Amino acid sequence: MEEIRDVVLEYVKKEYMEDQDEELTYDTALISGGYVDSFSMVSLKRFLETKYKISLPDDKATPQAFDTVNNIVKLVQEFLNK
Repeated sequence: MEEIRDVVLEYVKKEYMEDQDEELTYDTALISGGYVDSFSMVSLKRFLETKYKISLPDDKATPQAFDTVNNIVKLVQEFLNK
């Protein structure tokens, strides 16, 4: 689980927070905190599907599911185990 968390955290930092000095944690509110918007969420979903060779159904890829790194990891693990 740590590996997925670190991969997601680094991706978000690199792609969406390169000019910000704020500390990002596994529980930082990404969407409701304004770090990730709906367009970015789609690119993050595609990254996860490609990286982990999974398919995340749109009805599961909700703003709530993508709001923290920990939530994203739970979603990815759900589909890795299928």
